[in-house]
Amino acid sequence: MAWPCSSSSSRKNPPAPMLRRNQWILQSLLLCVLVSLANAATDYYKLLGIGRRATAKEIKKAYRQKSLEWHPDKNKQEGASEKFAEIAHAYEVLSDDSKKGIYDQHGEEGLKQQEQRGGSGGGGGGGFDDIFSQFFGGNGGRRGQQREQQTASVEIPVRITMTQLYLGDTIEVEYVRETLCVNWQECTKNNQECHGPGVKVRMQQIAPGFVQQVQQHDERCIARGKMWRPNCKECPNGQTETEKVDLTLDITKGMRPGEVITFEGVADEKPGMTAGDLHFIIMELPDSNDEFHRDGDQLYKTMEVPLVDALTGFSITLKHLDGHEFTVNVDGVTECDHVMRVPGKGMPRRSGRGFGDLYITFEVDFPDTLTDAQKEAIQLILGDGDAATTGDSSEL
Repeated sequence: MAWPCSSSSSRKNPPAPMLRRNQWILQSLLLCVLVSLANAATDYYKLLGIGRRATAKEIKKAYRQKSLEWHPDKNKQEGASEKFAEIAHAYEVLSDDSKKGIYDQHGEEGLKQQEQRGGSGGGGGGGFDDIFSQFFGGNGGRRGQQREQQTASVEIPVRITMTQLYLGDTIEVEYVRETLCVNWQECTKNNQECHGPGVKVRMQQIAPGFVQQVQQHDERCIARGKMWRPNCKECPNGQTETEKVDLTLDITKGMRPGEVITFEGVADEKPGMTAGDLHFIIMELPDSNDEFHRDGDQLYKTMEVPLVDALTGFSITLKHLDGHEFTVNVDGVTECDHVMRVPGKGMPRRSGRGFGDLYITFEVDFPDTLTDAQKEAIQLILGDGDAATTGDSSEL
């Protein structure tokens, strides 16, 4: 008896329930892979040192501190540039509600997929340099637009002793500035007559068919096309609020008076403007003991020596700015206002390679009077023989 053979189609095509089950398994595996990749990726919250429930103000403050700490111009550690870029990217994501929502749900991989689908919302960013400049007062304008104005930079003299400049030092300072209200963007409205901070331009008809542009000053204009809404509940104290910023001044060995330590974008913030820079200008205080005077990498010192030492030679022990002692030996006769160079006993060179020199000017201290016995002794020692013979023959 011949049994019917099963058709080839029944062998190749599994039942529909099995197909759905296999698809579900594959989707579950793919989801696990994506979750694993998200967990293995950089944790933006950890990078900024904040929790996942951090407010917009806390995110902003954390970014400010981290970006200043890892800015390549300030931090010379290896990998500082990469760290700075990561911090800027983390702030770019967490400061954008849309991107933050995607990241919180799907991690870094979800952001990448969103960008690939063209859903970044802004046509692409300008890199972490744009984010850094935007953070300190900018409005995130695209390249090619009119360059944003900058708030006034601030110069602050900082008095440093010569000893601090010799040894190097680290100084903690607290700077009080005006920073933007956290929700300041909620207090703006569109106004095409605004052409920049404080600038309003309107069209005025002067005759039928003739119009002219009239430029006026209007404090409500904070940026091109943006006007401030007064009495906004999001910013009850106005556009800005007072903030204390902790800064660290790194006094490098050998720094000179007039040198500047700059913190970019730390001056006052203002809507529609980038924050200006904060400059600390080195002012050198004189040596407390008035022992040394400085000119560049060289040190100068003036000291008196008794006449007998000037004639016979001497040794002196000096104490330097850092407290260490060293000995200077002088042989032979020292003339008045003689200048002696002591190599390597000046200030540290700004390049970090060695030290300058110390120049000592000797002033001979002559006695006010001499006794007859002292005069005769000096004549016997220093007088010439002819003068002595002449004196004896005159008495005969």
